Amino acid sequence: MSKPMKDMMVSDYQSRLGDSSEAIVVSLRGIDAEGTETVRSKMRQSAVSVAVMKNSLARKAFEGTALEALNPVMKGQNALIFGERSVVEVAREFIELIKDFPDIELKGAVLDGELYEGDEGVKRLSQFPTRDEALSDAVGLILGPGRNLLGQIKGPGSNIAGLLKAIEDKLEKGEAISKN
Repeated sequence: MSKPMKDMMVSDYQSRLGDSSEAIVVSLRGIDAEGTETVRSKMRQSAVSVAVMKNSLARKAFEGTALEALNPVMKGQNALIFGERSVVEVAREFIELIKDFPDIELKGAVLDGELYEGDEGVKRLSQFPTRDEALSDAVGLILGPGRNLLGQIKGPGSNIAGLLKAIEDKLEKGEAISKN
């Protein structure tokens, strides 16, 4: 392949990847064309792209980006999975998907420039909270002490209010109030 053609392909890869800083690398070797199309269509439904790239050109396209961490796993036949969704969510979906396609090999994933290598790395990544889950947890941690404090403040007040209401009811009925 000529140098201008390679440069054009690297530019195409870079434009397709855009600002992606998260991706998963898998090997689709061992599944037929129909299986590959099934994988692609399921990922496409999730707003995720599956791209087969020439490794040397992909490494060149990754230079200077967070995806550069994937270079060590870019060997053999690979497909790069990337898109608008969190790599954690995509890893979860892909782990479910490979139950139907056991020949798919998870080679690695990158999140914030950190490589999660191999099957175990991608599975570990899938157990992380997504951005939305992490934000929800953080909000819960921030609001938790205030909620507890409010409960502590309201608790005695509601007890006193209950006692006063009981006294008022007894007085309205003309009953005597005991000192117990």
